[in-house]
Amino acid sequence: MRVLLWHGYLLAGTGSNVYTRSIAREWSEAGHDVTVVCQERHPERFDLGGARVVVPDLPGGLLPVFVLDEYEGLEARLLTDFTEEERAAYVEANAAALRELGPADLVFANHVLLGAPVGAASGIPYRVKAHGSELEYAMRGRPDLARWGAETLAGADVVYAGSEHIRAVLDDVCGHTDRVEIVPPGVDVEEFRPEPRDEALAALVREARDVPVSFEDFFAEDAPTVLYFGKLIENKGVQVLLEALDGLDARAVVVGFGDYRAELESLAPPGTLFTGQLEHRHLRHLLPLCDVAVVPSIFPEAFGMVAAEAAAAGVLPVVSAHSGLAEVAAGLGAKVGAETAELLSFPAGDADALRVRLAAILALPPERRAELGLAARRVVEERWSWRVVAKRLLA
Repeated sequence: MRVLLWHGYLLAGTGSNVYTRSIAREWSEAGHDVTVVCQERHPERFDLGGARVVVPDLPGGLLPVFVLDEYEGLEARLLTDFTEEERAAYVEANAAALRELGPADLVFANHVLLGAPVGAASGIPYRVKAHGSELEYAMRGRPDLARWGAETLAGADVVYAGSEHIRAVLDDVCGHTDRVEIVPPGVDVEEFRPEPRDEALAALVREARDVPVSFEDFFAEDAPTVLYFGKLIENKGVQVLLEALDGLDARAVVVGFGDYRAELESLAPPGTLFTGQLEHRHLRHLLPLCDVAVVPSIFPEAFGMVAAEAAAAGVLPVVSAHSGLAEVAAGLGAKVGAETAELLSFPAGDADALRVRLAAILALPPERRAELGLAARRVVEERWSWRVVAKRLLA
């Protein structure tokens, strides 16, 4: 097939960015002709399996986003602050790029907005992947945007949701949507995998020469370690994890960036390591050095990507018991046994319940934790590897 993979953003740093580059790689390696249309200025940094990248010019350099971040050479502005004329100009610029690249068998467009309008305007058969961030951060509470999303989704051959939770959110925000398929996002099971501690630490130190923290010093002592990685914003619930550490014989590594970092640092117990932003090349070696990973989000999540990545590395994740996170916990729980399954999720915002679960996991003999971690990895290989996901999307 000839596929135009449309994504309005970059190829690293967020779930939808990683999703795009991973699907591009898998489809290309499977023999499809793939062109990624996005705003990535440095595609040479990524393994795209032979897919090429085209960067359309944006009118006025304006990029509509759901959460404000910095973008090289662009002015990021919240989608909700765009005028109708600015939205139309953005859609046409991207649709024109797709038409110029045509003909194609398929436009695969990320995000209901602005993926569905871009796909519809391209004149090429299109499918839309709803990621959730657009629905929750931009479209919910905006009837005009919700209506626009619904109208343009109606022309899509298929609409993909990563979880039953996102399907429900899609219906709640846009009204009933036909032809919805549930296909979860994926995990790079070659990148995230169990690794002996000594090898993991040596590799992490090598990869982290540009990181302003000393992992060598931190991991010189082999103490129980809890890991969080993600954005440092209040909705992610990192403050719940920090509260749960009180009275627990464990230290924490907090990975990520965001406007809530200063507040979190003031709440963190002594010994907590804040690393700032890390990339997958760091995380793949950091995860095997940790005993448990926590995803304490207060806000609904489309899918528990970071939980699945932890499981792929053989590290048991503990997640808030809601939305897509609960679906990941349930999938892992089916393999690790009922007793352990109960430890993989906790009521959102309940630091006491999280503390109990962490204490129980850390009390397990290391050999038993490793055995359970390998069982969790098998679930990821069977359900959430990128190869499995990529095949399902084009089935």
